[in-house]
Amino acid sequence: MSLKKLIQILKDQQASFVLLLCHRSADADAICSAYGLQGLLKRFLPDVVFEIGCPQGINKPSKTLLENLPITVNLKPNIESAEAIVLLDMNTIEQLDEVADVIRNSSAPKIIIDHHAPSEETLQICKLCVIDDKAAANCELIYRLFEEAEVEPNLNEATALFVGIAFDTRHFALANSPTFSIIANLVAVGIDAQKTLAQYAIPIDPSERVAKLKACKRAKIVKVQGWIIALSHVSAFQAPAAKALVDLGAHMSAVAGKKSGKLEISLRSVRQFNEGAGIHLGTDIATPLGEYLQGVGGGHAMAAGVSGKGEIQDALKKCLALVEEKIAKPT
Repeated sequence: MSLKKLIQILKDQQASFVLLLCHRSADADAICSAYGLQGLLKRFLPDVVFEIGCPQGINKPSKTLLENLPITVNLKPNIESAEAIVLLDMNTIEQLDEVADVIRNSSAPKIIIDHHAPSEETLQICKLCVIDDKAAANCELIYRLFEEAEVEPNLNEATALFVGIAFDTRHFALANSPTFSIIANLVAVGIDAQKTLAQYAIPIDPSERVAKLKACKRAKIVKVQGWIIALSHVSAFQAPAAKALVDLGAHMSAVAGKKSGKLEISLRSVRQFNEGAGIHLGTDIATPLGEYLQGVGGGHAMAAGVSGKGEIQDALKKCLALVEEKIAKPT
């Protein structure tokens, strides 16, 4: 009944302008979620303006989306004018940096649709929370809203949802049974899966290749009760660097970096570590690490991120301490 509740909130508000907000450096899953939701809501509220806002920009792969699908994104949305705000693919408004205070102070009702474990503040400020942290991608939640409405997405919407899921699951490597069921339904709309995946494939940036190699060269390897933990640092591309360390053999990795005085850390692990050590990177490591760094952290069981203040080595040391503490606790 989530869609009915969402529509009722917008009707009660008599909203004529609704902002669909994506997180910092918005990725395909966030933008495609917003696009799919925009199309769905337009069917029921045709006179309402639904704008996709990315106030903190979009990432490189998302630019390919905008070139191939009729998606319009406003990089400077007027948040103060919004009569309702829908937060997509973010578990906390702190992911929007300085824009967070504008959202926090807005009197407009806030709705969140997300597949991460939510922060306490998010639960407090949002009038409606549509959350499932077991979903592999946020686009899955949007597809479920289509199902609830008994509406079939058109080809562009289906393509967007397909691409969003593909990107967030590393081309389905992190997909689960419900994910594949949704993918099958999207393909049935008329998507050529092989062609679509090839069309949106992004060549690896040379700088990313160098960052991965530097992360490997600088990696500190620590064994914790048989688990191999890799800690490293690079100035950019922390997420792919963390993934590279796991792909090379680490059970878990943490790669930190600083940009414009802000400390960023990406965490990755294999499923064996998540299940065997009983560690959820988002809730057990990223969230407390974000608090320690006077910032914010969160994410999934095997992929998470942290943004805050401090020194790289101190942050990595604290990260390792959290891992050791969690592993030492009896389950």
